[in-house]
Formats: sequence, structure tokens, C-alpha cells
Amino acid sequence: MELQTEAPGNSTTTVGSTVPEEEYRRITQERRQECLEFLSLNTTSPPEPYCPGLFDGWSCWPDTPAGQKAFTKCPAFITGFDESLYAHKICEANGSWFRHPDSNQIWSNYTTCIDIEDYNWQQAINVIYKTGYTISLIALILSLGILTYFRSLRCARITLHMNLFASFAVNNTLWLIWYGLIAANAELLMENGILCRLVHVILHYFLLTNYAWMLCEGLYLHTLLVSAFTSEHNLVKWLMGIGWPAPAVFVVVYATLRATSDDPKDNSQCWIDEGNYINVLVYPVCVSTLLNLLFLFNIVRVLCSKLRAGPAIGSQPSRSMLQAFRATFLLVPLLGLHYLLTPFRPPKDHAWAQSYEIISAITASFQGLCVAVLFCFFNGEVIAQFKRKWEGSAFMRKRANSCTATTVSVGNPPLALHLVSSHYLYPRNCPIPPRLDNKTSEKSHHQSDISQSLNNKHFLKKNP
Repeated sequence: MELQTEAPGNSTTTVGSTVPEEEYRRITQERRQECLEFLSLNTTSPPEPYCPGLFDGWSCWPDTPAGQKAFTKCPAFITGFDESLYAHKICEANGSWFRHPDSNQIWSNYTTCIDIEDYNWQQAINVIYKTGYTISLIALILSLGILTYFRSLRCARITLHMNLFASFAVNNTLWLIWYGLIAANAELLMENGILCRLVHVILHYFLLTNYAWMLCEGLYLHTLLVSAFTSEHNLVKWLMGIGWPAPAVFVVVYATLRATSDDPKDNSQCWIDEGNYINVLVYPVCVSTLLNLLFLFNIVRVLCSKLRAGPAIGSQPSRSMLQAFRATFLLVPLLGLHYLLTPFRPPKDHAWAQSYEIISAITASFQGLCVAVLFCFFNGEVIAQFKRKWEGSAFMRKRANSCTATTVSVGNPPLALHLVSSHYLYPRNCPIPPRLDNKTSEKSHHQSDISQSLNNKHFLKKNP
């Protein structure tokens, strides 16, 4: 971003305004009139030689003695300017204003209106965001390709994962477009065209779908653990209605309010500022996160009660509890609960402000990578599929009669915590089917295998 302005009286600069063009003209005209009135009231001139007062297109400069500097507050209506800082203008020893050597025109120094240290810091934070979103996008696309290719993995749980991954992937793509093509383009922000505002709306829609699908993941797991007679098919259909359509309602309300607002804060610079109606989007996000937190607490409670009732044979209760909490901890990125680390933005000059920025950038941009790694790349079922594919195509040999990477399941996923990550919860090479009760009908077992698996003697068995 270039910081130098042109000649005095010329409002065309390489620095963009924070307000629409019409509002910009109105502000500069008002400031010009105020400057003329101020200079006309000042009837006492400094001793000769001196530089006469003038208006340079942005600010008013008073009569200034030769060899001195004049100072004025930085204009708040210019993008990137800090109004708490000061610009200055040099009066030469011969009583003429300093001229810039490149243009040979009278020049006001507004470069001091930018907090260079803060600017460089924000650029570094943007690099973290761009890097995280790019890496996460690649991981999410690979995950979607893997889960689509192996059709044998298809189940309700994987369907929810794929929708969440797709939401993350689109959101990451839009953020990269926003950072790369819109937010960094001062000229485009000044134009405030309908296209960039449309990108803003679509971006925030997919941002809300992220939280909606994280809520769906939490609701799905919680429902299966606390209700043994839930139809997964019907549950997924209900969750589909939450994941994609529900965020659209809030975004339409938000966009309508901003588009019809008369406040320049709501309708300038491609809506890059938060505006007066950002809470329309903030409230559902807060509700979603708090619900997932409650779901997590209850999931932990259910798991602990099951383990206390009958811990795995051959393992200490403390060991079982540790593994249960370890598996439950994996739900944090899936449910978006890491955002609880940064619930409120501290003031800019607060001691924790920079730490907040770093944590926010890392947790937000790398979340897609985290869920892709935990619930696809490190998923025991996915690894087993790759092993079978490798053994069948590369070595062209029959599968060994000994226990291989075949997954045996009856009805729903065989282990309750397998919903979290099968990689941690059963032996990698020998998945153990749930215990079948001869007195239990096929239908009732299909509905309650989650609960039964918690009492299975192989549950939480250490990997060989």
C-alpha cells in the first residue's frame, strides 16, 4: 500500500477513503469550508518569512513560521489512517512549503498516519490466515476425494463429516478470494460494487454453515449416545435441514438490514466493516457453540457412567477413563469448541491483544486441516480401506487368513466412541464386533448396539 499523497488541493491519492465517493466529496468540501473560515479569522500573521496557511485537499494547515513544522490530526476518513496520530508539513527557511522532489509539488507528509509496526503485524497475521486456509483447503479436498472414492465407508456419520468438510472447503476458498482480491484492493473497496458485497454475503453464509454443521455433528453424536432407539436415517434428514438451509435465514436478514441501512458504516467498502447488524450473525454462532459445549459435557457424563458401571476387562478404571477423555478431547475441533479460547476480542492496546490475534488466526484457519487429519487421514476405517486396496492391486495376492484390516460391523457403528475416532478406540488390524446377545433380536440390536458396545469386553482395548 502506497502512503504518499499528491499535491495540496488534489484529493486524488493512492490511499483509499473509508467512505463512499459522494460522502468523501461532502466531507472534503466541509473541511475546505471550515479551513477557509479558520484562516480568515486568523488576522495575526507570524513574522516574515512564513508559509501561508492552506487546505491540501484533506487537512487545514495554518500560517507557519519559516524553518518550522506544522502538525494536524490524521483524517479518519482515509483507509488505514489512525486518527490519533499526526501528519506534518514543513515550512522551508525561505518561507515556502516543502516540495516533494519527485513531483516538485507542495507536499504534506501523511506517512506518519500509518502505524507501520501495527501494519506489519497485521500483514503477518494475514499470512497465517492465508497459509492455514490454503493447507486446510488441500487437506479437505483430499479428504472429500477419499471418502467419495471408498463407497464402503458410506454411513450416516461419514455423510455428516463430508458435509462439514465441504462447508469448510468452500468457506476457505471464499476467504482466500476475499483476502487476495478484495480486502487488499483499496480501489475496489472504494467502488463498493454489488459484486464484492455479494461475495461478502456468500462468505458469511458459508461461515455460518460451518457452525451449523459442527452443531449437527454434536447433536448426532449426543443423540446416539443418550437415545438407543433413534433412527439414524431420520436423524440425518433432520440435520440436513439444519446444516444448509438454516444459516440462509440469518444471512438473508443480515444482508437485507445492511442493504437498506442509511448509515455509511453499513454500506461502504464492500461491507468490510462489521456494521450495526453483525449481531444477527453472532448470536446464532454463540448459541451453536454453547449447545455443542453442553453436548460435550453430557457425552462425557454418559461415557463416565458407562465406564464406572463396567470397565473393560484387563484394564484399570483410571486407564479406561483416561482413554475415554482422550477420545472425547478429539471432539473439540469437530464441534468448534476451540473458539471458546477466544470468545471476546480484547482492546487493541491490551497486553493479550497480539496473543488473541495469533490464537484466532491459527484456530480458525487450521481447523479444516485438523478435522481432516483426525476424522479421515487417521481414521482406522480409511486406513483399512487403503491397506485392502494396496494388498489387492499392488501385490496381487490373496488376503492372509489371519486377521486382516477387515472391518466387521453390525447395524450402526460398532463402538460408541468409534464415532469420535476409530483410530484410538480399537486395534488397528483386528476390529472387534460388538457382543451379540442371543436373546436380542436383530432389530433391537441394530437400535442399541451403541449402548451395548460400551459394555463390550474389547472396548478400549489397547492397540497391539
